[in-house]
Amino acid sequence: MSERPTTLRPLSMDQPVRGLHGHAVEQLGREIVAGTRKPGEMLDPERLVDELGVSRTVVREALRVLTAKGLVAARPKVGTYVRERADWRMLDPELLRWRYETATDFAYLDSLAEVRRIIEPAGAALAARRRTDADLATMREALELMERAHADRDSDAAVAADLLFHRTLLAAAHNELLEQMEMVIAAGLRVRDRLVHGRPDWDDATPDHRAVYAAVAAGDAAGARDRMVELLERGVRDAATARAERERSPQAERA
Repeated sequence: MSERPTTLRPLSMDQPVRGLHGHAVEQLGREIVAGTRKPGEMLDPERLVDELGVSRTVVREALRVLTAKGLVAARPKVGTYVRERADWRMLDPELLRWRYETATDFAYLDSLAEVRRIIEPAGAALAARRRTDADLATMREALELMERAHADRDSDAAVAADLLFHRTLLAAAHNELLEQMEMVIAAGLRVRDRLVHGRPDWDDATPDHRAVYAAVAAGDAAGARDRMVELLERGVRDAATARAERERSPQAERA
């Protein structure tokens, strides 16, 4: 494969919201995803104008955007209402971000973990066959950042390094359709890392990531797939430990 630099576009889930229209979409979208506005609830545009402090035009455009995401719909002579979760466009980048930011149930984390187990081992195998020197250089950079973050006990830096590694690995497969799954991968990582790195004694995952890197660098597709499976299984175990600690903490406080 011809050499080309690895260029990762900024994740849209990290991009700031701009303008009244964007803020209206954000507020309504978050409220729907969080369950504050429940399925079947009617959304009166005139009331939204007052609640959001924006014009009718802004409300109308915000509802149009949310309709495209499957969050709301309109019935003739009835009005606009919140749709059932089964109708939502779950892979929409903004919806993934809202789900990440408002998720309180662990079912979401489990669903994302299952999707990652389907996608990432196959992506690692492809990366072992197709990676470029530039891909490997970015993965090494991510590993160095990961190691430094653990030494400094910097959870934010650890999350960022983890994201960089997994996004680069997926990009190294050089499959345009597979790269589009990075939003799902990133959302899964953010939810898991928020949980795991919130613990004061989180472990160093750098060696497990280095094992994946070594197989990819060696062009060992089967080894890369197996090491990625092991890495994901470790992630599930770490998340389960963090979940158990969080679930016990309220009882501990009451005791």
